[in-house]
Amino acid sequence: MIFKATLMDEAAMMRSLARITHEIIERNQGCDELCLIGIKRRGVPLSTILATNIQRFEGAGVPVGYVDITRYRDDLTPTCVTSVTAADTLFPGDVTGKTVVLVDDVIYTGRTARAAIEAVFTAGRPKSIQLAVLIDRGHRELPIKPDFVGKNVPTSHDEIVQVMVQEIDGIWQVCLAKAE
Repeated sequence: MIFKATLMDEAAMMRSLARITHEIIERNQGCDELCLIGIKRRGVPLSTILATNIQRFEGAGVPVGYVDITRYRDDLTPTCVTSVTAADTLFPGDVTGKTVVLVDDVIYTGRTARAAIEAVFTAGRPKSIQLAVLIDRGHRELPIKPDFVGKNVPTSHDEIVQVMVQEIDGIWQVCLAKAE
């Protein structure tokens, strides 16, 4: 992959996540009955940062879980889906009646968000589901719009937005790359 540009460094990412945290708190009038679910892989560390920020800003802990949406995708073969185990998902308790905030790094076609919503409904019936993403790159194929966005990045279909997080990549950074 050939990187064309750095879109965000660590400081910019943390500022965006702090702003998203404030927006989540404001929209939900606090954090009662709120839970965060990170979409594997890079949505998980982002959801942890949001939870840490909520604790720091509001003084209240918010349950955090994660979901592997592979088995809910509409564009994979059955062979890919059967390799996913139940251990790849951890819901933060009963989601029924809660406001669930799904957290992902990039939204593109909307198919990952759709799959995550379907996964949440297997765990209960939330009061509402909101979507927080660090990067919105456009090109939706489904009528899904994130509620909270760190940065809008207009892209072409032959570009890739690569979000890098410390826990997985050893660095906090968002880059734009040319697809090979």
